[in-house]
Amino acid sequence: MIKNLGHAGTHRRVAVNVGSGFVPGMNSVLMGAALAGGKLGWEMLGIRDGFEGLLHPDRYPDGGLVALSPELVENLDPATGGVLGQAPRVDPTHAHTPDGADADLSDEVLRRLQAAHIDALVSAVGAEGLTILDRLHRKGLHTVCIPRSIENDIASTAMSFGFNTALSTTIEMLNKAYQAARSARRIAVVEVLGERAGWIALQAGLAARADAVLMPEIPCYLGNLAARLKDKLSRRRPFGLVVMAEGVQIFDDPPAPPGDAPVVTVGHPAPPETRQTPERIVLGPGRGAETVASRLQVRVEADLHPLVIGSWARGGTPTAVDQQLGMAYGAGAVQALKGGRNGVMVAFVPPEVRLVPLAEVAGKVRTVPPDSEFMRLAQSLGVYLGTGL
Repeated sequence: MIKNLGHAGTHRRVAVNVGSGFVPGMNSVLMGAALAGGKLGWEMLGIRDGFEGLLHPDRYPDGGLVALSPELVENLDPATGGVLGQAPRVDPTHAHTPDGADADLSDEVLRRLQAAHIDALVSAVGAEGLTILDRLHRKGLHTVCIPRSIENDIASTAMSFGFNTALSTTIEMLNKAYQAARSARRIAVVEVLGERAGWIALQAGLAARADAVLMPEIPCYLGNLAARLKDKLSRRRPFGLVVMAEGVQIFDDPPAPPGDAPVVTVGHPAPPETRQTPERIVLGPGRGAETVASRLQVRVEADLHPLVIGSWARGGTPTAVDQQLGMAYGAGAVQALKGGRNGVMVAFVPPEVRLVPLAEVAGKVRTVPPDSEFMRLAQSLGVYLGTGL
């Protein structure tokens, strides 16, 4: 679909787009790519709102493509969200038509890129976006991806763009929750981001002196959690902090006989005949902290206070780490194209930046491994991480 890129010194027209989900500081990624491409003499463009500016240019007063000129780049604030906007949560390979059917718009995306004389695409995307770009690459798209994830759940990279900012914001808010719990002599149960991986919960919980950190990687039985909290409560320390990722697996009690736990919706307890197996508690969006706190209340002689940080951690000013990382990722993507590489993701693997084939990361999740240093550190500090006592 796209012509041979040829020698690095030849004129190229390269576009940049951004996946779904707000991440602070996206302008630093655009600046890194635009400055590195401009130095090579390439023409750098931006596509508004993912692929929307390409597929529906009529929806934008000045068209769906933005020239990332030196004048524009010099006036961008690296600390702001991003001049290009972000994609809707739509997969162009499985898009919905007005009549409700599914349509594969991948060929149309490639056709429009070719019509715009775009040689290659730099995409700052999350895990789902990597899968989409891998499909487009297999159809002929020259692309280099930048890992962009608040939850740090993208495989093959130690730090996705946006994670450090979300982590810093979460730690700041957990510190305030800890102080409030100590002042009010309560146990704070705080829900944080982490639908598929527990990096934010674990690292932020450690920093904020949590008594327990609950993650998707380790099931938690409320009976065991209550026992651990009781051991930590005393007249000297009548307060506590429980940090839970939104994707944690919560069960009522440890199993008596082995068997599969029935899934029970909150508010609808399991029938009496199934009570010999542990009740799995389904946590609705934003209701995890409230559900866990209410169920712990009857087991622990202390007042519990639920709090949901969740998506609030997506806001704020990007950290210095993310601003540097954004510039490095943007420039690294252009350098990959200069070297003739495509169909790859730029991955920060300290102390290096590597290029990982999209086929190796598409559809995969970077979870917290059992032998993680953070796991060992939490255990050495007496932090309860779930399952047994």
